[in-house]
Amino acid sequence: MSEIEQGFAVRVHALVAQIPEGRVMTYGQLAALAGSPMAARIVGGIAHFGDPELPWQRVVNKQGGLASGYPGGRQGHKLHLQAEGVVVSEDYKVDAKELLWWPDRS
Repeated sequence: MSEIEQGFAVRVHALVAQIPEGRVMTYGQLAALAGSPMAARIVGGIAHFGDPELPWQRVVNKQGGLASGYPGGRQGHKLHLQAEGVVVSEDYKVDAKELLWWPDRS
C-alpha cells in the first residue's frame, strides 16, 4: 500500500471511529471527507478489511442500503444497527437522510 493510500485509510478509520451510535455515514461521504470524493468503492474495501473494532455497522450506501459483505451479510448488518436503536426496513435500508451524521467542521 502506498503512503497516499495508507493516509487515506487512516483518515477513513478516524472518521468511522467518530460516528455516534444511532447515526450513519455513507461510503461516498467518507471518501469525500477523507480527501478522495470518487473513492466510495475503496472505502468499501477498507471497511471489508478494516479494524473490526471500529463501528463499520454505521456505514451504509447512499440510499441507506446495508452491505452484503458485512459479517453475517445484510442480516448481520441489520442486527448490529438495530442493537443501537436504528430502524431498518424489511429491504435492509435505513433512513439515511434522517440518520446521516456530519463531523463538526470547526
